[in-house]
Amino acid sequence: MSHVNNIESQHNDPAFANIWQELKWRGLVHVSTDETELEKLLAGDPITYYCGFDPTAPSLHLGNLVQLLVMRRLQLAGHKPLGLVGGSTGLIGDPRPTAERTLNTKDTVAEWVGRLQGQVRRFLSFDGDNAALMVNNLDWTAPLSAIDFLREIGKHYRVGTMLRKDAVASRLNSDEGISYTEFSYQILQGMDYLELFREYGCALQTGGSDQWGNLTSGTELIRKVEGKSVHALGTPLITNSDGTKFGKSEGNAVWLDAEMCSPYTFYQFWLNTADADVVDRLKVFTFLTRAEIEELQQSVAERPFAREGQKKLAYEVTSLVHGVEATEKVIAASAALFGNGDLSVLDEPTLAAATAELPSATVGADGLGIIDLLVASGLSDSKSAARRTVGEGGAYVNNAKVSDPDAVVAQEQLLHGRYLLLRRGKKNLATVEVSA
Repeated sequence: MSHVNNIESQHNDPAFANIWQELKWRGLVHVSTDETELEKLLAGDPITYYCGFDPTAPSLHLGNLVQLLVMRRLQLAGHKPLGLVGGSTGLIGDPRPTAERTLNTKDTVAEWVGRLQGQVRRFLSFDGDNAALMVNNLDWTAPLSAIDFLREIGKHYRVGTMLRKDAVASRLNSDEGISYTEFSYQILQGMDYLELFREYGCALQTGGSDQWGNLTSGTELIRKVEGKSVHALGTPLITNSDGTKFGKSEGNAVWLDAEMCSPYTFYQFWLNTADADVVDRLKVFTFLTRAEIEELQQSVAERPFAREGQKKLAYEVTSLVHGVEATEKVIAASAALFGNGDLSVLDEPTLAAATAELPSATVGADGLGIIDLLVASGLSDSKSAARRTVGEGGAYVNNAKVSDPDAVVAQEQLLHGRYLLLRRGKKNLATVEVSA
C-alpha cells in the first residue's frame, strides 16, 4: 500500500520551487559535488536520480527513511526517481567499520529484495510524467563475466584511491582487515551509476554521507569512461543531541516493517524525542511547511510540557510509514491504557504492542478473583494489600473500577478471549493472560 497520498498535497508548496535550498534548510546536505552546478541542475528541467538500498536485512530502517524522504522531496520538485534495491550488492555487503558481514544465501537475498522493493514503493509515485522506476543491479551484473568486469570496469580504478576511502581505510587499520570481496564493493556501486547513466541519463545519486566514497566511485567512473560530469549528494548522519545513537529503541534498530517494529513502538519512539532534537526531526522526517515547523518550534520553546512538537512528529512520521489508520489505532491504544478509551476496540496486535513493556502474569481460569489477580500481577504484595487497594477504590480491570473485593472476572470480560489489563491507582499497570 502506497502512503504517498499523505504527502501529495505538498507538491504545490513554494519550497519545492528551489528544492536545493529546501534540502539545505532541512539540514539534509552534508556533502555534495559542485554545489552551484547541482543547485542549477535541480532548478532546471527534470533530471533522473537514484538511491540504492541493499537487502542486508528483511526491512529498511530509520537511516534508510532519510533517503526515501529525500527521494520523495526531489520527486515532488518534478524530478524522476530510480529506486535501486541491490540484488547483487546485497550478496556482497558494503564494508562496515568494524568487521566483515556474514554473507546471506542467494535465496535469502532474493526474498529480501522483494520485501525492500515493496517498502521503497510506498514512498514514491509510479504515475505521471516523472513516475518512479524500480531497478535491480543483479540485472546487469549477473550476465557479466569476471573477465569482462575486470577489463571494462576494474581497469578504471586505482588501488591507491580505493585504499583511501574511509570505509576501507578504517578496516585496514583494524584487526579484522578487509576481504577482496568487500574491498570490491565500491566498484560494483560505481558500475551501478554508470549503468543508470547510460540507460536512463541518471545525473544524481543520493545517499548517506558515510557512503561518500561509494557515491564518488560512480561519479569518477562516469567521468573516466564517458567524459561526463554527474553529481552526488550525501546527507548527514542523524545524531541525538545527548550523544546517543539515533534510530535505536531499547538498543534495537527501529525498522519500517510493522512485524519487526510495531506501529505502537514506532510511534512511541518519536513521541520520546528530546526537546533539543524535535525541531530537527520535524525538518528531516516530515513534509510540514516552514511556517508549520516554526510554529511548533515556538511551542517547544515556550510550552515544552505540552509536547506539541513530539505529538505532531510522531503522528506525521507514523502516518508516512504505517498509514493514517494504523496511527489512529496507536493513539487510541495509548489513551485506552490509562482509562481514556475503550480497550475492547483495540485489535490484538495493537493491544499486544501497547502492553509489551508492562509487567505480566499468566493465570488459570480458576484464578480470576480480583484479589488473586492483583497479587499474581505484582500490583499488590499480598492479599491484604490487594483488599486495601480495592477498598480505597484504586483497582481497575480493563479500565472499569472494581469495588467488591470478592469480585470474579467473567470470561466475557477477557480481551480477545484471554487478556486482562489491571490498574492500581492512576499509573500502575500490568497485564494478565488467562490460560485455557
